[in-house]
Formats: sequence, C-alpha cells, structure tokens
Amino acid sequence: QVQLVESGGGSVQPGGSLRLSCAASGSILSFYNMGWHRQAPGRQRELVATITSGGYTNYADSVKGRFTISRDNAKNTVLLQMNSLRPEDTAVYYCSLQIIRTGYIHWGQGTQVTVSA
Repeated sequence: QVQLVESGGGSVQPGGSLRLSCAASGSILSFYNMGWHRQAPGRQRELVATITSGGYTNYADSVKGRFTISRDNAKNTVLLQMNSLRPEDTAVYYCSLQIIRTGYIHWGQGTQVTVSA
C-alpha cells in the first residue's frame, strides 16, 4: 500500500509563487516515477510535470519555464515550485507515483491551487 500526502496549495495573486510538496510512504520497493497532474473544473486531468528516479524531467508546454519539479529519493518526496502563476493555473493538483515495472499509478488526494486577483 502506497500513500501520497500533498501540501502547499492555497490562493495567490497572478504573478505569485507557490510550492507544492508530496511525501510518499508505504511499500515502495520498485523504481518509480513521480509527478504532478491537475484538474480544473469541467476539464480532464492533465499532466503538469514528471520526474524519473534518475532526475529526468518532463513538463507540459503551458508550464515550461515557470514550474520546476524536483525530488528527494532518500525521502521519497517530490516538489513542484510554481512561479509566475496565472489564473489558468487554477486547479486541483494531484501528486502521482508510477511503478515502472507495472505501470500502475498511485494518486494523492489533491490540493487546491487558486490564482486570482
């Protein structure tokens, strides 16, 4: 059983910054990728950024140059630094952990990010 606990969401004005954190615990015995997805009201969940155990990163075009994903393998944590936030970044952000061997994805409970004036 794997548990993902997110923190760091909140409300911010356009142009502001937030940092999301996700801590994984439980039976993590395999190599895995970690990442962040988001879902805005009325829209499908979409990828924001992912990072492999080796540190290779992938970003959605809409956040490139503004968001930075990083991870601490020793602590099983992943961070998402979000700068220059825009109203269209408003969504529930979900942490993910994908077991490479099986492809199975574990999800966190989500944390709300709201960007408005």
